[in-house]
Amino acid sequence: MRAPLRRLWLKIHRWVGLTLGPVLAFVALLGAVLVVGSPIDRRVNSELFVARSTGDAVAAAAALPLEPLRQRIVAEFGPDTNITLRPPRTPDETLWVLVRGKWSGTLYLDPATGAEQGRRGTQQGAYALVYKIHSSLLLDSTGKAILAFVALSYLLLLVTGLVLWWPARWPPSLRIVLDRGLLRGLFDLHRTGGAVLGLLIAVSVATGAYMAWRPLGGYISAALGQQPVKAPTIPKSSADGPRMPLDELVARAQQVFPGQPIGYVLVPGKADRPVRVRFRLPDDPHPNGISSAWLHPVTGDVLAVRKWQQLDTGNGMVAVVFPLHTGELGGVLHEIVTALLGLGLALGGLGVSGVWLWWRRRAERRRLAARQLHSTT
Repeated sequence: MRAPLRRLWLKIHRWVGLTLGPVLAFVALLGAVLVVGSPIDRRVNSELFVARSTGDAVAAAAALPLEPLRQRIVAEFGPDTNITLRPPRTPDETLWVLVRGKWSGTLYLDPATGAEQGRRGTQQGAYALVYKIHSSLLLDSTGKAILAFVALSYLLLLVTGLVLWWPARWPPSLRIVLDRGLLRGLFDLHRTGGAVLGLLIAVSVATGAYMAWRPLGGYISAALGQQPVKAPTIPKSSADGPRMPLDELVARAQQVFPGQPIGYVLVPGKADRPVRVRFRLPDDPHPNGISSAWLHPVTGDVLAVRKWQQLDTGNGMVAVVFPLHTGELGGVLHEIVTALLGLGLALGGLGVSGVWLWWRRRAERRRLAARQLHSTT
């Protein structure tokens, strides 16, 4: 019974790896490129990321009038444009304005004067293209669903791989023999590398699946019997009238979380959707913060307040899943490990060595079959 069952596990592992493994390896490689490419992008395009004005950019941005800035953006891109403000995080950083309307991209402003230092479309530049492929395969929501399915298939690869690797005696041998030919070396690398790094890679892959297809969060909350926390709704009848100045809205939100830095200010183009101000609380592991206050854009009323711990599990997991996937949770060391795991999965023998082993053994079986046929004739 053991031999047929093992052959079944081997077939599942082999064909899942051959069909979905290359996609997974390619996306993992792009993820490693993103981790390494982010600081390179900032250095190469320093005119976008480094504020021209000297001094404390964080303090300057806090004093910059926001309502004239909002009106300027709306005048250029249209009244239905969605705007997201990202204040500087360091003393020399620019103020980012993410625009979603008839043009989609990011404006980079001097935080002291509001002057534009440059702009970049969402798909402009090599880094943006790599991110788009990594996050959606250039297929938007369809690509995200595909990536989530491919990422979750890795869990099947991990389980079947561990079953095939599981030694009869412990402790297992973790040697990688490199002096007995390429085929033996790749076999050991694939087998041992998958067993040793499998669980670490699984964390990166599973968090990637969660980030790729956000409905997974809703399914998790539903499975736990929780109602997903959604943004409050605004009756259209109460959305008539002039908007309250954005500076006043932000000031009211800051009264909810006094003294806490702002991560993002999300300003919808339509007045029947609330303004959301995200705060980076000291205990929030998310680098941008997801503790939020929602405000009525016309009346200025605070409609809802949620700390990150008060969200349903599916939404609250973002606080940990996002920095865990990007490597920001553990600082520079974690980012290095994340990049190495991506390179290890894509190039370090799991993806490439698996395909190579299958190809070589397939070719060897063909040669043996040809020899047997020749000898019988």
